[in-house]
Amino acid sequence: MPWSDTSFGVVGLGRMARALLLPLLDAGLVARSAVRATVSTESSARCQADELGIQVSTDAAQAWAASVVLLAVKPQQIEATASAASAALSAVPPGQQPLLISVLAGVPLRRLQALFPGRACVRAVPNTPALVRAGLTGLSWGEGIGEARREEVRQLFAQVGDVLDLPEPQLDPFLALTSSGPAFLALVAESMADGAVAAGLPRPLAMHLAHRTLAGTAALLQGQELHPGQLKDMVMSPAGTTAAGLRVLERAGLRSALIEAVLAAAERSRQLA
Repeated sequence: MPWSDTSFGVVGLGRMARALLLPLLDAGLVARSAVRATVSTESSARCQADELGIQVSTDAAQAWAASVVLLAVKPQQIEATASAASAALSAVPPGQQPLLISVLAGVPLRRLQALFPGRACVRAVPNTPALVRAGLTGLSWGEGIGEARREEVRQLFAQVGDVLDLPEPQLDPFLALTSSGPAFLALVAESMADGAVAAGLPRPLAMHLAHRTLAGTAALLQGQELHPGQLKDMVMSPAGTTAAGLRVLERAGLRSALIEAVLAAAERSRQLA
């Protein structure tokens, strides 16, 4: 258990950081006594400390003194965060290079390494399904991170889903598909449920069926390794109900709209960088 003897700092103990930390605590991969987390308010610090059984405060100094730090603040807070990190480097034992794992959207490795000198930087892009341990995480590596340390980081994110090593330029389309994608699919599910309500189903049942249809379709595509076009052809019979519905979607430009949505999200990620 490579993380069990490691001091572990969490700067910004929000929803995503909790989703990543809890499986490590539950599996014993990180000791609760070794975690130092920081939040923005005293009331949140007390609440989360009681709930998680870890040390939580509004003072980031102890979190930054850890040998591994998970950075999960808002991107616009990074400049202020960097000043606190610099002061804490003096507490790191000589000869050790602390590890910084950033989950900040749109903040590239070159900026992380400039703002946090003396630290080995990893850029991670997890997505929201990590909250139910069904996530996807893309990882890009900064300078001087050996394979043993890389495997430790992969193990962290493997607790909440699948992990991929990617060249940093591919993180933008990865983010657009996997991090923005759940919102796009949620809109599709909501719209399908609205259609079912319009056709006569009660709202709670329509929402439940839309969610189950989405989940079942994903399971079928992955479980049988089907191309989406194969599944479409399996469902669509000549002159049937599915064919009628697909004609409407094609006329409305759904396919093109989804392509453009992913491209727009990827471009916005590049602009943020």
